[in-house]
Amino acid sequence: MESFLFQATLYLTAAVIAVPLAARLGLGSVLGYLAAGLCIGPLLGLVGNEVGELQHFAEFGVVMMLFLIGLELEPRALWDMRHRLLGLGGLQVAGSTLLIMGAGLALGFGWREALAIGLAFSLSSTAIVLQTLSEKGLMQTAGGRSSFSVLLTQDIAVIPMLAFLPLLALPVLGAADGSFTMVGAGGGGGALEDLAANEHAEALAAMVDRLPGWGVTLVTLGIVAGIILAGLYLIRPVFAYIHNARLRELNTALALLIVMGIAFLMSIVGLSPALGTFLAGVVLASSEFRHELESDIAPFKSLLLGLFFITVGAGIDVGQLAAEPVRLIGLTLAVMALKGLVLFALAWLFKLRQRDRWLFTLGLAQAGEFGFVLVGFALQQRVIPGSLGPTLFLVIALSMLLTPLFFILYEYVSKRLAEADAEEQAADEITEQGPIIIAGIGRFGQVVNRMIQMSGFRAVVLDHDLSTIRLMRRFGFKSFLGDPTRPELLHAAGLAKAKVLVVAMDDKDASTRIVAYARKERPDLHIVARAYDRVHVYELYRAGADDIVREMFDSSLRAARYVLENMGLSEYEAAEAERAFYKHDRHAMLELAEVWKPGISVAQNEAYVERAKELNKEMETAMVTTLGEEIETAEMRRSEGG
Repeated sequence: MESFLFQATLYLTAAVIAVPLAARLGLGSVLGYLAAGLCIGPLLGLVGNEVGELQHFAEFGVVMMLFLIGLELEPRALWDMRHRLLGLGGLQVAGSTLLIMGAGLALGFGWREALAIGLAFSLSSTAIVLQTLSEKGLMQTAGGRSSFSVLLTQDIAVIPMLAFLPLLALPVLGAADGSFTMVGAGGGGGALEDLAANEHAEALAAMVDRLPGWGVTLVTLGIVAGIILAGLYLIRPVFAYIHNARLRELNTALALLIVMGIAFLMSIVGLSPALGTFLAGVVLASSEFRHELESDIAPFKSLLLGLFFITVGAGIDVGQLAAEPVRLIGLTLAVMALKGLVLFALAWLFKLRQRDRWLFTLGLAQAGEFGFVLVGFALQQRVIPGSLGPTLFLVIALSMLLTPLFFILYEYVSKRLAEADAEEQAADEITEQGPIIIAGIGRFGQVVNRMIQMSGFRAVVLDHDLSTIRLMRRFGFKSFLGDPTRPELLHAAGLAKAKVLVVAMDDKDASTRIVAYARKERPDLHIVARAYDRVHVYELYRAGADDIVREMFDSSLRAARYVLENMGLSEYEAAEAERAFYKHDRHAMLELAEVWKPGISVAQNEAYVERAKELNKEMETAMVTTLGEEIETAEMRRSEGG
């Protein structure tokens, strides 16, 4: 117990230090967790070979993650993905397996060993990829959705792979007992085996093992059907019963019971616990308790998944890596390159765009946590020799360690591709000039442009995003493709004679550059600029914008007005409060712009903080006074009218 607490304390301490640092450097939390594990394990030697003890608990992070993913997918959405699951995902698994198997044969392995290695390395890391895609906001891109489809297919493919591996074993080496670990670089018992390490669980597992093949199949189908039926007909009344107790901890206990119970049942029949909980999540996706389940399990998932990444880093055999660095790193990069070839070819075949193609390729090129499962099971079945196990485990761990760096490489490639696309696509000849120029036609600029047109005026629209321009043209709004930060395009659009320039770019720095250049060229030009936040307001103010609109400010004011109306104020009183707040906030913004200093956080600017406090007090007093006067005036008018 003391050893476990010591390990947990070390891991959490390292995570608290390393993860925020990695996030601040833009490296992502996953790399921070991996680096923390690498430091406290192999480098500092604080935990030695005791990594597996905590890893057993960390395995549940992967199980819970798949359950939460399932909650986000209704069965209909899963059915809509069937073409990508069978096509894109199936081809990836088959192609990667065959290519890596061919490389294994070329290195002198037997076909059984090569095939087992190919199957293990064909699987990518669901935990790392989905966590990173979510953190970087890439899940909803075409590349992110395609990556998710492939990962889901791989998780499903683990089942037939586990069923197939014993067939590769030589008969003289004996049969296996059918057990396997969820994740474990050492081939030892996993958390689910530990959970099953009691008399009753062992009796159940032994009973299943003694059944004939058709009996095992029936039990397996029965458990899967039971999970589906329980999700449809049992979970809801149980949750309703627990909910009536009005004890939040019981909801959490039930959520954890669902996940652990399903994982345990799946492990008894030798199936993937993660796949079982994913299936349960899909069944419960349409339940009214879905959001409650998510909120109860998400904290445990995040903590355990972080611990899982730490144990991966701590499990790296630095001694072997130091002894053969060139060979091991070369093998890791070779595996990732072979998988990358298959992924890139499939991305091209399925017509992914260039940036999505690179995201799909670089994001899935690693081996994953289920690779540990298959290698450990293959060692147990004597499909591959025991001497090869440490090398394979190390290659898998190194590829996972390199994955966050590959995402950083993707960001660099994506940025370069975007710049190249902008240069290539900036050849639109601007054939119109007008009194109004709109730079940027995203959601903000589209509303501005529509109101201008409905009022009888025409604007010259510039934007650097080809898909946005095509969408605008499809709806009948003429617009030109080009980077509005380029001076020649602004002049071609009529900057010399324009009356108003609207800067509505998503990019804060680009907006500020456009405003500064336009003000320098046309001191008399009226510039209306979209601001991202208060600091951006100050930057645009210094650059020379006349009217600055915070993108969320007006909608927030309207929402606050609705709140006041529902708290008893009349529509007139709430509208007056909104008007007074707008007036005083605009005045305060101009005051604070004078004391704002570029490059210094507003929280560290003492003059700014003090002036902000004074203005807040003045605003509160002025609003109460103004609102009181308006209410008195309204009452006097009502009494006079009566």
